[in-house]
Amino acid sequence: MKNDLPADTAAASVAAASAIDFHDVSLRFISQDGNATVALRNFSMSVARGEFVAIVGPTGCGKSTTLNMVTGLLRPTVGEVRVMGQPVTGIDPRIGFVFQADAVFPWRSVENNVAAGPQFRGKSHKETMALTQQWLQRVGLSKFAQHYPHQLSGGMRKRVALAQTFINQPEILLMDEPFSALDMQTRTLMQDELLKLWSGTGGSVVFVTHDIDEAIALADRVFVLSARPGRLKRVYDIHLPRPRAMSEVRYDPRFIALSRQIWDDLREEVVIQ
Repeated sequence: MKNDLPADTAAASVAAASAIDFHDVSLRFISQDGNATVALRNFSMSVARGEFVAIVGPTGCGKSTTLNMVTGLLRPTVGEVRVMGQPVTGIDPRIGFVFQADAVFPWRSVENNVAAGPQFRGKSHKETMALTQQWLQRVGLSKFAQHYPHQLSGGMRKRVALAQTFINQPEILLMDEPFSALDMQTRTLMQDELLKLWSGTGGSVVFVTHDIDEAIALADRVFVLSARPGRLKRVYDIHLPRPRAMSEVRYDPRFIALSRQIWDDLREEVVIQ
């Protein structure tokens, strides 16, 4: 007796198991002078639930554009983007976004910044403050609860941003070069902090970066995009055991080999630009 599902049913089953699906997506921008620019062409990508994916590629290849299509801020010219098996029609409250620039409220204290999400989502004051104290402790900012963003270092502001996002328990976390402005030491600490916060949440992460080593250290898979118009050039499975620490994993021979392979792919695209 055959157990094969009909093609449409099988496709729906796969989509339901995925957090994010890009199916043959192309995106074209029309400038004010009427010129067309193709940002992505025939791009397909699937992110499983609970998976950490990193996207690398040359400048202008459409990395951040993919994130904006997941949020619904941009719509594909051709193809389809699905979140949790459903077509993207607008901003989804199950999605969290951490930007390159600080997205904290400068007029709010650290405590009130972290509390903003639950407050806006209608949670009671008691529940909001309990969650806030929990997340301030998890990111090591309990002693700075009454400080304001201008009184914090860059790394501490990123901790605020992470707590702001994780407190809402996002099922999908989108991150657009969140640590690029930090010095190397702080960046390494924040990468380890991110992995610690993400582990056990069951959430999916799409992390955009120019840093190949960062992508390998964080992700389960690394997607390499071509020069504009961005196309999926290659996918690398990262078979490095978790939990990982950036300060240790970067010396693993498998890490070094992957870094060389991905750079060889990427260098070809950078030269094309």
